Amino acid sequence: MPFILMAVERSKREEEHFIEALIQQECTSIHPSVYWKFEQEARIFLKEQLKGNQASFNKIAFKNVYPLFGQIDIKGSSMARNTATRKDLVLQLTEVKSIFKLARKFEDLPYYDQLTFQIDNYLKELKTNFQVDSEQQITNFLGSEIKTILKHLRNKEQLKVKIDNYFGSLHKKVNSLYHHRKDYDETISKINKKMALILDKKQEEAQRMYPHFFERFKTDGVEHNMYIGESITREESFNPVYLYNLRLWQLQIMCEMENVYYQKQKEFPIKLDVASMILVFSQPLSISFRMDEKQFDVDGTYNARYEIVKKRVDKAFIKGTKERVTQKGKLTIIYSHKQDEIEYLNYIKFLQSKRYIGDNVEIVELQDLQAVTGLKAIRVDILYHDKNDDKSYYTYDDLMKEIKS
Repeated sequence: MPFILMAVERSKREEEHFIEALIQQECTSIHPSVYWKFEQEARIFLKEQLKGNQASFNKIAFKNVYPLFGQIDIKGSSMARNTATRKDLVLQLTEVKSIFKLARKFEDLPYYDQLTFQIDNYLKELKTNFQVDSEQQITNFLGSEIKTILKHLRNKEQLKVKIDNYFGSLHKKVNSLYHHRKDYDETISKINKKMALILDKKQEEAQRMYPHFFERFKTDGVEHNMYIGESITREESFNPVYLYNLRLWQLQIMCEMENVYYQKQKEFPIKLDVASMILVFSQPLSISFRMDEKQFDVDGTYNARYEIVKKRVDKAFIKGTKERVTQKGKLTIIYSHKQDEIEYLNYIKFLQSKRYIGDNVEIVELQDLQAVTGLKAIRVDILYHDKNDDKSYYTYDDLMKEIKS
């Protein structure tokens, strides 16, 4: 009898391992809140396979779930990258130019003058008219034509050390000067890592309040998606109060993330600002897992509007102006229905009492986006506090004065 029990237990373990491996293979990493659904489909897959049938994963979908989206975006990241790139290229071109000037003394070739002329034109372009393709053009110029000539000039004893120092200053992987860009990349990486760490830690607390689907992405900043509803939890336990609680939690966490960011800003190689935004979508929608992209996506034409707004709204302008709706020092809440406005103004009053946000509240209309109209935004000042003195609160302008002093 014990042998039979052991065999049964071993068989169960093998089945569990197979199911885990199957989910990992077909779907990669799955959030714990929805793992049960994938496990359910994997068991069906296994049964069909054991019957000798052609097995495939059925569509994995969750109906009537409420979406929440938020992002803490690094402001001016593209401009900062371009500035860093431009500085590196100027340094590299200037060094190459100095080598050719020296080479002219030992090898009287007009071609070196022509290359110097070309370098001067590139330097002028970098200072006055840096285009999208400028980086590629200059990098190709330095990496092919210039590299070949410098290797030739290295044979001259008077130039050997200078050329060796030049090649030694280049980053091996990108084969170009990587100083200011390194600072930029490290800054973005550190910001993303820090913000993601806070969000992940706080998410564990939110899951204990009520289970929901959560995912985050690192871009130029960190964005996150959450879905909450009966079809995710399986049990007949969902109540709108859990949605309201998660919305309030999200507002609070966005303020906390901004606080940590500005407390840590001095640790980053480059000083950059961030802006936080939340998108409110009051209607429940359906999501399904796309096997090809290994991620969830919304179902249906109307629901697709939500994805369109997510992608475009942070670049939207306030109606009748050229002012972006997202601004440093402010938390922006995007919505379209009056009921959403009333609900979030109540959250704001509560968070004002807790000194998360300031007294200044703006309600603005947004310029129409492609295929999306009627959006509005609530903008509130985030209050920042000194980590060593929780009783002191600052607006963004106060904070900048404090940092500079």
